[in-house]
Amino acid sequence: MCGIVGFLSSFSQTSMGELQATIGRMSDTLIHRGPDDRGVWIDLEAGIALGHRRLAIVDLSPEGHQPMISADGRYVIAFNGEIYNFLELRSQLKAFGHHFRGHSDTEVMLESFSQWGLEQAIEYFNGMFAFALWDRQERVLHLGRDRLGEKPLYYGWIGNTFLFGSELKSLKAHPDFQAEINRNALALFFRFGYIPAPHSIYQGIYKLPPGTILTWRGDANRPEPVSYWSAKTVAELGAANPFIGSKQEALLQLETLLKDAVGLRMVADVPLGAFLSGGIDSSTVVALMQAQSSQPVKTFTIGFYEDGYNEAQHAKAVAQHLGTDHTELYVTPEEALSAIPKLPVLYDEPFADSSQIPTLLLSQLTRQHVTVSLSGDGGDELFAGYNRYFSGNRIWQQLGWMPRPLRQAAARTLTSLSSQTWDRGLTHFAALLPAKLKQPTPGTQLHLLADFLAAPNFEALYQYLVSDWKKPEALVIGGSEPITAFSDRQRWAQLPRLTQRMMYLDTVTYLPDDILVKVDRASMGVKLEARVPFLDRRVVEFAWRLPLSMKIHKFQGKHLLRQVLYKYVSKDAIERPKKGFSVPIASWLRGPLRDWAEDLLDERRLQQEGFLNPQPIRQKWQEHLSGERDWQYYLWDVLIFQAWLAETTKSSALKEKPIS
Repeated sequence: MCGIVGFLSSFSQTSMGELQATIGRMSDTLIHRGPDDRGVWIDLEAGIALGHRRLAIVDLSPEGHQPMISADGRYVIAFNGEIYNFLELRSQLKAFGHHFRGHSDTEVMLESFSQWGLEQAIEYFNGMFAFALWDRQERVLHLGRDRLGEKPLYYGWIGNTFLFGSELKSLKAHPDFQAEINRNALALFFRFGYIPAPHSIYQGIYKLPPGTILTWRGDANRPEPVSYWSAKTVAELGAANPFIGSKQEALLQLETLLKDAVGLRMVADVPLGAFLSGGIDSSTVVALMQAQSSQPVKTFTIGFYEDGYNEAQHAKAVAQHLGTDHTELYVTPEEALSAIPKLPVLYDEPFADSSQIPTLLLSQLTRQHVTVSLSGDGGDELFAGYNRYFSGNRIWQQLGWMPRPLRQAAARTLTSLSSQTWDRGLTHFAALLPAKLKQPTPGTQLHLLADFLAAPNFEALYQYLVSDWKKPEALVIGGSEPITAFSDRQRWAQLPRLTQRMMYLDTVTYLPDDILVKVDRASMGVKLEARVPFLDRRVVEFAWRLPLSMKIHKFQGKHLLRQVLYKYVSKDAIERPKKGFSVPIASWLRGPLRDWAEDLLDERRLQQEGFLNPQPIRQKWQEHLSGERDWQYYLWDVLIFQAWLAETTKSSALKEKPIS
């Protein structure tokens, strides 16, 4: 696990010493991703500079040093991630006559490119990765990212200079970087609580989408990323060609695939463990780890003293059942709150999933004992684990039967009617809502119902269900939402069931842009590598072939996955209502965080900064403080942006164009 950075430009007026200083400075911003080694490689004539920071996991010797040159001298690579099937590929390459000086997966990648070429080689890789590959023969730069988006990669043009790196802070260290906030991306942030790819918080800087390659030859033509693997295609093919065996056969195949995916991710030359929440996903990963280990697996859990937010006791019960070497840490509110000032630097751009706090605390605990930790992320998207899948289905069944013109006409007139007139119907409607959207008064429920009726299609309704600020363009001054996977019909998967459509949308938005970002930055921020077995491509592709009846049974998700787990852990130790990995933000904002929040939400401050409309923010703040409403999600978005903005303006010269 590492950090990569680089740039491609004309160096005719620059000395080698200046280039080494620049690429070295950019690399050093990523020391948390790679504390064990530092490397730079520069070709002055070609105009390419590569930098690398290494966290040594496999092959701890100097033979794993990067940037690395292929044996034939053609390719140079800076690589972040792991290729889990590298030993299998190494054997194949040896049969073709390739020789290896070390034992790293990086060297296997290079020889794979030499043997099979970029496109075919990347098809063989089973892993998480982001890489920059320079072809010295063709003078072409290739950037590539793994299929599901486990490892990050940013890129963009600053004048005639092409920049790329694992995190935005590495790009900002380039002397020509222009830090202009992208107000359209900011509008997306306030809707989702994260900024979806390909956008970033900065104008002209992009995230390379998962499963794509970007190739640039240094000319005036700025290329677009090209897909080599498509979640849309996988979902559609899986639904069109479902698994036709028995449930028992499906169970055996799923267990076999998961066990192998977990086993591959247990290969490391450093201490290894796992996050354990006591839920279905992490418990399955730990159970399959322990089944393949001769020693007790090291497991780690964070606990909270607040009622309703603590799952440590469940994790402890699972650990005792499996016989793991378990470590738990109960965190006080003061310790949790101390993590908040670190978030703007850690995440580089506004990111408002409040579970980032316990994820960071868990990573800190885990890194005290191991260097690699397996995680259970991805199970909800693949096996229908989110409660909102049931809410979305129920709401659309109640409303979607009406022709669109009738729904829209009803929406226009609904809010003009007395809420008492609709009291009985609103009570029924409120019962359909997920907890995040439940409203305390008939009037606000009436407006919610009108908004649902106005949704032009199911994808728009689902976007509404997963949104924080429902109308972010009214909040962000000068911001206009770009098209996303929810609004671009070309990106919709043609799937027969609503639940499948929701799972797909989460797989291409929430999973890579929220869940995996959260885990990557929190773990890498403390020099810990996190590995995600559920996102093994074989598991993903098989999961999409499973009929929905094998995922949902009696209004409960993850049915087949539960059957795998029950072979290792008793049902009684697992079954309980699903809870998210969360902290009590709502009460903290009325208590220990109130002064901090009041300063960031000051009306004059908001007006002077010129990014946000103060009126709706101040209204929600007052309603939240009074206890009249719970606006924690809305307010946390604003507070995270404000804290990020304060840190950014303090650490760099933020250049902002006026709104015309």
